[in-house]
Order: sequence, then C-alpha cells, then structure tokens
Amino acid sequence: MEYNPRLIEPKWQLQWEEKEVYKVENDTTKPKYYVLDMFPYPSGSGLHVGHPLGYIASDILSRFKRLKGFNVLHPMGFDSFGLPAEQYAIETGQHPAITTAQNIQTFKSQFDKIGFSFDWEREVRTSNPDYYRWTQWIFKQLFESFYNNDTERAEEIQKLITIFETEGNQKVNAACNDDTPSFSATEWTKFTEKEKSDVLLKYRLAYKSEATVNWCAELGSVLAHDEIKDGLSERGGYPVERKKMPQWMMRTTAYSERLLSGLEQVEWSDALKEMQKNWIGKSYGAELSFQIEENKENTKSDELKELTAFTTRPDTIYGVTYIALAPELEIIDELTTKEQKTAVEEYVKVAKNRSERERQTEVKTVSGVFTGSYVINPISGKRTPIWVADYVLSGYGTGVVMGVPSSDERDFRFATHFDLEIIKVIKETKTDSTGNVLEAYTEKEGEIINSDFLNGMSIKDAIKAATQKLEEKKAGTGKVNFRLRDAAFGRQRYWGEPIPIYYKDGIPHSLPDSELPLMLPEVDSYKPTAEGEPPLGRAEAFTYQGKYPYELTTMPGWAGSSWYFLRYADPQNMRVFAAKETVDYWNQVDVYVGGAEHAVGHLLYSRFFTKFLHDKGFLNFDEPFKKLVNQGMIQGKSSLVYRISGFQVYLSEGIYQQIEKLTSDAEKIEGINQVAGHEAIPAHTKISISPLHVPVSMVKDDILDIKKYQKFRPETENAEFITEENGNFICASQVEKMSKRLHNVVNPDDVVSEYSADALRLYEMFLGPLEYSKPWDTSGIDGVQKFLRKVWRLFYNNDGDLVLSDDKPTKEEFKTLHKTIKKVEDDIERLSLNTSVSAFMICVNELTSMKCHKREILEPFLVILSSFAPHITEELWHIALGKDTSIIKTEFPAFDESYLKENEFEYPISINGKVRTKMSFSLETPKEEIEKQVLETEIVQKWLEGKTPKRFILVPKKIVNIVI
Repeated sequence: MEYNPRLIEPKWQLQWEEKEVYKVENDTTKPKYYVLDMFPYPSGSGLHVGHPLGYIASDILSRFKRLKGFNVLHPMGFDSFGLPAEQYAIETGQHPAITTAQNIQTFKSQFDKIGFSFDWEREVRTSNPDYYRWTQWIFKQLFESFYNNDTERAEEIQKLITIFETEGNQKVNAACNDDTPSFSATEWTKFTEKEKSDVLLKYRLAYKSEATVNWCAELGSVLAHDEIKDGLSERGGYPVERKKMPQWMMRTTAYSERLLSGLEQVEWSDALKEMQKNWIGKSYGAELSFQIEENKENTKSDELKELTAFTTRPDTIYGVTYIALAPELEIIDELTTKEQKTAVEEYVKVAKNRSERERQTEVKTVSGVFTGSYVINPISGKRTPIWVADYVLSGYGTGVVMGVPSSDERDFRFATHFDLEIIKVIKETKTDSTGNVLEAYTEKEGEIINSDFLNGMSIKDAIKAATQKLEEKKAGTGKVNFRLRDAAFGRQRYWGEPIPIYYKDGIPHSLPDSELPLMLPEVDSYKPTAEGEPPLGRAEAFTYQGKYPYELTTMPGWAGSSWYFLRYADPQNMRVFAAKETVDYWNQVDVYVGGAEHAVGHLLYSRFFTKFLHDKGFLNFDEPFKKLVNQGMIQGKSSLVYRISGFQVYLSEGIYQQIEKLTSDAEKIEGINQVAGHEAIPAHTKISISPLHVPVSMVKDDILDIKKYQKFRPETENAEFITEENGNFICASQVEKMSKRLHNVVNPDDVVSEYSADALRLYEMFLGPLEYSKPWDTSGIDGVQKFLRKVWRLFYNNDGDLVLSDDKPTKEEFKTLHKTIKKVEDDIERLSLNTSVSAFMICVNELTSMKCHKREILEPFLVILSSFAPHITEELWHIALGKDTSIIKTEFPAFDESYLKENEFEYPISINGKVRTKMSFSLETPKEEIEKQVLETEIVQKWLEGKTPKRFILVPKKIVNIVI
C-alpha cells in the first residue's frame, strides 16, 4: 500500500467531521484545558502560509492535552465586523454580510484542509446577531454601572442615584470626569431630568462626552491610536485630524490600578507586560497650579486664572523656565496674544493632527510656538512664558508641562532650540545612605535661590518636602497619575454592533433586555449622510417604539473581540452570555496564542471587560488569559528579476552581477549586448537597472518559468530574457514580509495540494522557535515530505506489503522510543515544537537503521506523532494497526526512565592500539572477569598468536587495550 496524502487527508477530515471526533462536552469529571488562538478577521484574500503558524502550534498542544486526559476546549471563530468589509461595500454596493460570509467559508475550508481539531459547533462570529446581542448586553451593564473607589469594584448606578438623593455627591469617592460638579441632595432634587442625566454620564462606565478623537474624513469615522500610522489611517492611508466631537467612551481609567497590578498574576513575556505597563503609565508626583499673569493683550476669559501641570518631580520647581501646552487644549485660544495669534493658529493646526505615537517617538525633533502669555512660579515668583509644543500630550496628566531644561533631556532641547533660560544645577557632594544626591537650582552658578528647605535631602525626601510646601501654599497637591486614557468607543460606521441606546428628550436610555439584539438596519448606502450623520442615519424609521431615535454610531471592532473567549464556553445559550457554572468550569484561557501587535489594544480591553464582569458577579476570575504566547512571523522569500528601465530586457541574476561590476553606462551596454549576442540596448543610452518582484509561484529553485511569467504579464510577451550559460533564468531573492504587493504570498492550499497538510504542519514547526520570525522557503518542505514517507516505510515495504511485526523489541529500540517520548512531551509543554520535529526525524532514522517494524514500538510512536501529523497517523492507526477508534481517543504513552539507563557498555577491544573487535559487558562486571572473557575470545586469541600479554589496560566505559 502506497502513501497517498491526496486520498488519505480528505478521507479523515470527512470522517472526523461525520463522527464529531472533535466535539467538546462540558465534562466536569475531567480536568479542563482551554487553548485559544486570537481569532482572525476573515479577509477576502484568505490565509497565506504565515497565518497558520500559531494555529498549528495551538492545535498540537490541544491534541497533546487530550491524549494526556484533559477535557480540551480549542475553538475557533471570526472577528467579522470591521472596516475592510464596509469599504468594499461602499465600493461595490454589496452588503458586508454577504462578503463576510463568503470570506468565512474560504477560511473554514482552508482550516479544515490543514487538519485543525476545532469544534465548529462552538464557532462564534461577532457579526452574528445571536452573538452581538450579548455584546450589546455587556455595553448596557457598563452603562448602568459606576466604579466605587472605596470598594474598588463596579456597582449599580442606582446605588449612586440613591446617595445623590440623600446626601449629594460631596462624600462620593467614585471614578468620574474631572469637570464633575459638587452638589447637595437638595440641589440634586432641583436638577431637571436632563441635568441629572448629564451628571450621571460623568460617572457611568459607558458614557457620552465631548472628546478629542482621531477623525478620518475619508473613512467617515473615528479611529483608535493603533489604527493610525504617520498621521494617516492604516486602512487606505487617508489623513487623520484631531477633532473634538460627542463620543461614546469607556471609562477604562477606573481600572488603571487593577490593570497594572493584575499583570503580576499572568504568565506573559516581560516585554509584553512592559508594553502594557508603559501604556497604563503609573507615576507619582504632584499637580502644581501656576497663576496666569494678567495681560490685556491676550484674550483670557475671567474664568481662566491658572494652569495646572502634573509632574513627577515637584522638587524641580526652581528649575522651571517655561510652561508647555499640548496643541489640542482649547485654552490656547484664550492665552494667545493678538501678536501671536496667526503663528499659534498655524502651528496648532498642524501639530494637533500628528499622532501621539509620532510625537512621542520622534524625540529629536523640536517644534513649538510662544503664546505671548506668562504664568507666575508659585514658589520662586518668577515670570514664566507659556509655549505650545507638540511633544506635550493632552492625554497625559493635564496636557500642561512645566519645562525644566536642567533635568529633562527633551525640555533641554526645546529650551536650547528657542533660546530659553536654562537654570543651572549645582549638585552637592553630600549623599544620603542610598547614594542619592540633592539637586539645587540656581540662577547663577553658586547662588542657591530659596531652596534651603530642600538642602541635605535625598531626591525622594526632596520630592516629599516640595509637595508638602506646595500644599501649604495651596499651590499644588500630591497625586498619582496614569497615562491610560478612557477609550473612544463609538464609530461613525455601518458594519459594527449598533449601540443599544435611544434618546428621549435628548437623554440617553439603554434598551430593555427584551429588545436585544438591536439589529443593524438596511440602508441605501454605507457612506455617511449628506448632513454628516453616520451611515445608520440613512435607515428609515430607525427609532425605538416608533418615536425615540436610536444612537447612530456603532461599536468599535474591539467590542466583540473583548469577550469572545467567554462565549465559546456556551455558544448556543440564548438566556445568558454564558451559564455561570459553565464559564466557571472552563475558567481562564490556559494558553492564548497570538500576535504582540495587540498588546495595548485587544489585550487591554479584554482585561477591562473581564474585570468588570467579575465585579458584577458573572465570573469567578478577573484575568482572561493565564499564559500568553506571541508567535513570530513567517516571512516571504521574494523573487526578483532585473529589468532595464525603458526596455523590455530582463537580466538573470548572474548576468546582472557581472554587469553591476562595470562602472560606465557604455561598458554596461557593451557587456549586455555581448551576452545577448546582438544589440539589445542601443549605444549611448543612459540606462537604469531596477529589481522587479515576480510571483513566487512561477519560480522553482530560483529558476523563473519564463512562459508563465509572460502569460502573467502580457507586455513581456516579446521581451528579451538574458539567461545564464545553461539557459536558466535565475531570480534574485530576499526575505520580506509576506504580501500580495510583493508577489511572495504562498497559499497553504497549494502547499497542501502539492505536499500534504501533515508536511505543512511539520514544516512550519520545523522552521524555528515559535516566537521567532523566520523566512518561508517552499523547497525546504521536501525534507519533511521524505520524513513522512520514511514513517510509512516502517509499516509498509516498497512493494506496499505490511511488514508489521509482533516480535519483542530490543533494548535499543525501547531506548529510541522512550527518549523520543520524553523529548516530545517536554517540548510540547514548553511549546518548543521545532526540536520535537527534529526528535521525530532522529527516532525514525534510528528505527529504520535497526529495521524495526515492531508493533510495540510503532504503536506508541504513532500516538506521539499524531499531534503533529494527524492524517498519516490516523491512517496507519486504522489500516496498519487495525484500530477501530480514533487515535485522538487513546492515551499519550508513559515515559519509562529505565530504558534510558545505561547498564552495560560496548568496549572497543584494541591490540597494540588498533581496534580489532567490540564486546559488551555489564557496568557491574569486575575488571578481572572482563579481562578473562576478552582474552578467551577467539578473535583476540588469533591476534595474540600464542603470546602472553604484557599489559591489560581497562578504562571504564571507554576502551580495552592489550599490549603484547
């Protein structure tokens, strides 16, 4: 019987589906193990070979854990709301649901061809109304909740209303907007319904507010920071501007401390934790108040009397020589003098639209503008200028920075660039017990100004003393600050979850549970309305009870993906998002596999949702993902040809390298024409040779199939391809990101068709450590294909006859098996899967060399290989070994250490230094017995020729040497 994966693999994929081999029950009698991949967005281009890398690793782990007796949940679904489908709908008029469903079908077909062990009955799609009903329900819970800082948890908004009715809000310690007014119970009762609603919005965890957002006019939508690159939308490359507009928000800042401390509970990489810590950005310091100098030339209102800056170093107050404002701040208009108005407006227009990431990372650029106004230093009394600078972010602190050039590198560059005062620093030689040195600020070197209360202190004590001094003067207060900002939640798009809010007299109300899901309405176009409303504004009669308008923005892509892992536990439940006993059983995701690019987006929001649902009593855990593994990227091996610009003349790689060594155009033309054998390029031409990407599907072993390429590019039909001497046209190659634009995308369907799904699975693991990026090279898969055929040959000979034996294995055969069992088990637990593939290859080579076809060895070997290569192992399990149940239903073989213990040694027997034979002895055999048996051996007697040995040398576990 021959190994034919084209027949074997579809057969078993169909049987696994029909027999529901991968169906998962909530069997609480077994220990659970939850393995999850970050689910994909179903794009129209389908998967390329880089995408399955993480999925194959998680599938191997899932299969292994099933063999180890765990009840394994390994589901898959689709993050199916999103901008690409909507953009395609705008271009074609086709409903996003249609293209999304088609794309999902393509993905599922590709998944099945690779042999993934997904239980498709648990599939979730974020765009399915049965799913987004519960996304809307979670939003509603957030809308109806506030965060109690005293209890450190989310609580019902009704509790807050009761407190307002009885005692106002003066004693309330809750997360709220900075501009929340103080009021008594009496004042509350006198508020109108609209005023009460506006106050509650300042406390709700989901709230609507005026917010500065990233607005992309071309896409007609607000974008998240991670959707912008270099001031342009990542999708389409359209300009993005910072704009203030009504916006639904999530009060993620309420959970800042818990999001930070929770990182200590999870097994994530230090790099990933550091990214989240930096994004949350906890810092200790003080808020300082700088009185604005009265100045008739500026337009300052009577209400604007001071600027508040946050600093981690209040002790540097003497070194402040300017104040810098973030360009987004509205108060800039009021602080700008008439003389500076034009310059400030021009600067702000450009600066505020640069992305925060850009402004933070471009540390060497310096830009700013003077407003014309001043503040008074609250300690020194110095008159200090107010500037606008784009390195100041409105989202951190108050958006106001006190510039201290003597102790901050960026402040120093700014002050130097604009020729601002830099107050020098004198460092005293005295240090405290920790080695900290006092910094004292002087206007002139040697002259300390009013800093005697800081003298002799460590920096830590100086910060504390400075904060106390500021509080005494009512010029500041100690504060813990976080960089994390509340998350913009609404999107001016169509293809997303409708926000379950309706408006009555301008007041937002959440829909009753019985009205969920609020379905996406039909619209005549997916663009914003002529009046600038979101696409939902086009829907006819999109109202609640026929009279109250619904919210017209939809949820962002991260809404549905922030809780999907919970729905997998109970995907068909129509009563609740997941039954508590079920979600308690499956609990946290044990291993989560996905890209590091989601560190400060999806992962942060998932943690926020989980902590909230835990607060509300729906979960018994508050961290979603116990262990997180970031898979690397499989890069494409691009193929390139060299084209002479202006001519349809192409140079093979070897010819190009020869021509490039020539210096002048004349020499190059002569060289090309000489190789071509005729005048391919006219003399006296100025030439330029450029690389051009060609589809890798038309290249094998770096040799271009010219006819295929000419068919691909009809304009090359009459082109001249200057080949090597052997007639081959060799392409250059380089490793790059896999991309359709670079023509280096390899479709996994093609690899499966030509080689096999098992070969694809093994090869992707064999390429290198899971976390590392590595290049794809299709030619390298041949070795894996040969390995699979060698596995087959352990069971069937070249004539296709079964050669399985029931003979008892030797100790060496057992040793080979059990060292492989140990290695593979350890490797899978550590997800060090590339070394497992190496171990399989070594094992098969050793068994082949020993001519081992024994059932007692090959049966457990198939089991340990089955997680990596499920198709060939399932086939051999049934047809060769005669099993009637799936290999996945068996147990992983137990490792027996005794087979690896060395209890004898094979000694090379040398006579006068030359090895003449080999003999094995137990390690416990006495030297005298070894000597006796060696000397009595026939072959030794032959070489002794009757002589008596002069010496018998035994080096334990190394060699025996006889000197005659």
